[in-house]
Amino acid sequence: MVAELGHFCLWLALALAVLQSFVPVYGYTTGKPWMLAVARPAAMLQWLLLTVGLLALAWAFYSHDFSISYVAGHSNSKLPLGYRISAIWGGHEGSLLLWVWILSLWGLLVSLLRGAVPKDIHALVLAVMGMIGIGFLCFMLFTSNPFDRNLPWFPLDGGDLNPLLQDPGLIIHPPMLYTGYVGFSVAFAFAIAGLIAGKLDPAWARWARPWTTVAWAFLSIGIALGSWWAYYELGWGGWWFWDPVENASLMPWLCGTALIHSLAVTEKRGLFRAWTVLLAITAFSLCLLGTFLVRSGVLTSVHSFANDPARGAFILAFLVIVVGGSLALFAVRAPVLRHRAGFEFLSRDSFLLANNLILLTATFVVLMGTLFPLLGEALDIKISVRAPYFNAFFVPLTMVLMMLLVPGMSSNWKKQEGRALLKRLLWLVPVSIVLGVVLVAISGGELPFVAVLAVVLVVYVLLAHIVDWAQKALAFRSGLFAGARRLPRAYYGMVLGHIGLAIIVAGVTQVSFRESERDLRMLPGDVATVAGYEFTFAQVVDRAGPNFNAVRGIVPVTSNGRLVTTLHPEKRTYLASGQVMTEAAIHSNLWRDLYVALGEPIDDTAWAVRIYYKPGIGWLWIGSLLLGIGGLLAATDRRYRSRKQEETDAVA
Repeated sequence: MVAELGHFCLWLALALAVLQSFVPVYGYTTGKPWMLAVARPAAMLQWLLLTVGLLALAWAFYSHDFSISYVAGHSNSKLPLGYRISAIWGGHEGSLLLWVWILSLWGLLVSLLRGAVPKDIHALVLAVMGMIGIGFLCFMLFTSNPFDRNLPWFPLDGGDLNPLLQDPGLIIHPPMLYTGYVGFSVAFAFAIAGLIAGKLDPAWARWARPWTTVAWAFLSIGIALGSWWAYYELGWGGWWFWDPVENASLMPWLCGTALIHSLAVTEKRGLFRAWTVLLAITAFSLCLLGTFLVRSGVLTSVHSFANDPARGAFILAFLVIVVGGSLALFAVRAPVLRHRAGFEFLSRDSFLLANNLILLTATFVVLMGTLFPLLGEALDIKISVRAPYFNAFFVPLTMVLMMLLVPGMSSNWKKQEGRALLKRLLWLVPVSIVLGVVLVAISGGELPFVAVLAVVLVVYVLLAHIVDWAQKALAFRSGLFAGARRLPRAYYGMVLGHIGLAIIVAGVTQVSFRESERDLRMLPGDVATVAGYEFTFAQVVDRAGPNFNAVRGIVPVTSNGRLVTTLHPEKRTYLASGQVMTEAAIHSNLWRDLYVALGEPIDDTAWAVRIYYKPGIGWLWIGSLLLGIGGLLAATDRRYRSRKQEETDAVA
């Protein structure tokens, strides 16, 4: 009965989504304010119903209700409770329910946190979100129902959750990623509502900007968690594989990064309005494209969920409707986007425009690298796009982006006096070059020019932000730290985001050019030396897990005769599926990772062992965390919490 209740709630949620979508729009066009008021309670009730549906599916997993096809396919009686609950989103149907629930959660938050948004715009935003909800609820109910029964014949025990997903990373990565992914629907809804109402001024940008920034922050953390999860779970030792599904989440992140910077210009100067709207449409369209790639069966990936062309056709049709309808509305409302104000070539406006062009170029590079193999496959042509293609574009684009970041941050809006900017940068560039080269020299080992340039740019960005922070804090004439407390949260969010980017670049540089790797055949007692560390393959022992049997290696690691750690890599065989998985063992500190993975047994006593020394790889996760924290901090700035619609002179 619980499953039937959950299923019924999904249908009721669909009915409410229809009301939420069309009644406010009709009320807006006919001038009936009472119809606009329908949007808020409909959004709230929709979230409540979908929450009941999600809890019903959770109960089915908890109670081992194998009469539900989805539960039978993704759980069994031996699966630990934590993975049993997170198995809710371990497959296509359940992850789609999580997606729709998060969409309703965003709708709930928008309905509760109206702030200074006028009632008509607010109702239109919720109406657009309701239309998106209709599409995904229909997709779930008609093609991917998580409550389908397999009565009267159902198994006494279920199959198994994919062993790759039996990991703490599964519990936190998909919800975090989906929160960011789906969050761009709010930016899209604000763009469409602004087009319908003909209101795309700085106030509109101020309303949309915090929602967009929060979505971007969650997507940043979600992508980083996925990278970290793949790094330690797959046993390959890589942190980014340019997998098509990884690219599917990277594209909206790149476009979203351009969007939050473009919104800053629209908020401050009223410029780039058409560009900002197009970016909002593009970011959400890329989210839908990613959904299509993951759930259509066109990709073979450890990340993909479904292999059903009918489902892919549904999402593709929905994508065409969303993109086509949005662009048609954009074309019709183009006259309201005209703005006569301009800006000089040398100004913060122009630097942010260059930022946008670089990010959109990077998005296009990833899009082409992801879709070309699919196009070739459709034409029966073998096309392989691998890391060298992406790196050949991303490395120079990232370098240019970091070069422009500092003068952009240091410039004034509308017009910047060239000599004043040159004076600010005149000492910074040579000092950064000297410090960067010194850091490379004292860290030991030779690096190619591109790596040295990366280190110099990291120093350049970090030093510029430290100096800028000190200058702005001292400008209050109340002392450094007293002045620092008076700087707005948006400024600190920007600083954390830029520093996070610099730390990521530093980590990528270190791990790309200074990592060491050895693939060995090792007998008990053998010792391998990697980057000054001695790895002793002491022995292997058997270990019984809750739903698997494992062979565990014992690998003491020493340096200069001192024990650093003992690593325990495993080879697990899962009982339900018989699938064999590698569980790497990792010892981390701020400067490096020691990474050991067991390969296959070579004979009765020898094993294939893979050993990595990875300097700086932890900086990737630290930098990504700073990106997310910076975004969340910026979104809580005082001007977004105020109900007054006023121009602000806070630092953006």
